[in-house]
Amino acid sequence: DVHAGEVVALLGPNGAGKTTTLATISGLLAPIAGEVEVLGSPPDVRRPHLVARRGLAHVPEERAIFGGLTVAENLRLGTHAGRVPLDRVLRHFPALEPLLDRQAALLSGGEQQMLAVGRAVASSPAVLLVDEMSLGLAPIIVERLLPVLRTMASDDGTAVLFVEQHVHLALAVADRAVILNHGEVVAAGSAAELAGDAARLEASYLGATP
Repeated sequence: DVHAGEVVALLGPNGAGKTTTLATISGLLAPIAGEVEVLGSPPDVRRPHLVARRGLAHVPEERAIFGGLTVAENLRLGTHAGRVPLDRVLRHFPALEPLLDRQAALLSGGEQQMLAVGRAVASSPAVLLVDEMSLGLAPIIVERLLPVLRTMASDDGTAVLFVEQHVHLALAVADRAVILNHGEVVAAGSAAELAGDAARLEASYLGATP
């Protein structure tokens, strides 16, 4: 469960099923077992765009920006009505303002990640899924970007579920965390609780008993 205004970190070693979980929530994959409910209804794997229209935004691991389009044009693609709420996007990512007319392919990795999340912000999502925001970025850039997820939850009431490899940075912005290993939940609790239990974290990633 991820509630409005809450940030939940989905953690675990490579191959644990984190990206698959996000794709299933988005309706890109059908669940093998169990049920998924997003904003009151299950996603339709035949028409995953419908869950996006209901208010879910998904920032994939590879960012999926359009390099041949400008920053402003990429942001416009994130909206449902065609008008970009620039004030909302730039409130979270003011560094994008001088880049609005720049081709997305010419941005740095950190700027492209801001654009990918900013495009999701432009849809005013009720639910935001973010897969590996830190991928390919320097830790100092990650430290600047991750708190935006906390701000979106606190200020906009967005329900945020994110996958992150930098565990301690993730726990610093999350309310709760769930750790997967081989597709199974092996640990869950408040971020503060898990951050203070190094043995449990290590055991969760290594598959050992703490």
